[in-house]
Amino acid sequence: MHSDFQFVALPIQRFAQLFSMDDAELASFGARRMTVNENPGYPCRVSLMDAPIGETVILTPFQHHEVNSPYQSAGPIFVREAAQTAKPAVNEIPVMFHHRLLSVRAYNEAAMMKAAKVVEGKVLQGTIRDLFSNSDSAYLHVHNAAPGCFNCMVQRA
Repeated sequence: MHSDFQFVALPIQRFAQLFSMDDAELASFGARRMTVNENPGYPCRVSLMDAPIGETVILTPFQHHEVNSPYQSAGPIFVREAAQTAKPAVNEIPVMFHHRLLSVRAYNEAAMMKAAKVVEGKVLQGTIRDLFSNSDSAYLHVHNAAPGCFNCMVQRA
């Protein structure tokens, strides 16, 4: 089974309007403006990079698995003010995943979870290839294991 893969970042266009909102507007739908005070610690789902100290990010609710399945899901994500949508190469794992404990979840075409593993970022490539070795795995979601936050989708390349 073909196991080449590609990470898919969220498009900046979905979030660009947040940075022109004031704090009251952001709060009206559960979002917060924050200044980064540690690195790593604020992983951006658009740039697929940890935000540098001093940068502004928005912590916003986001429905990351908008499917007709019991596995539909939403949660908080960080978006960097200076983000540009990342476009990692085939089989490239962005640096922000290297130092995290991750939960990797495999879903089939019907958006039903078929497998899940918790792994150190340094073994993520092997985990992705292993999960994609099952032909029933249509796509993967990568989450930070401890807080459970969604990072991004991984698709077959």
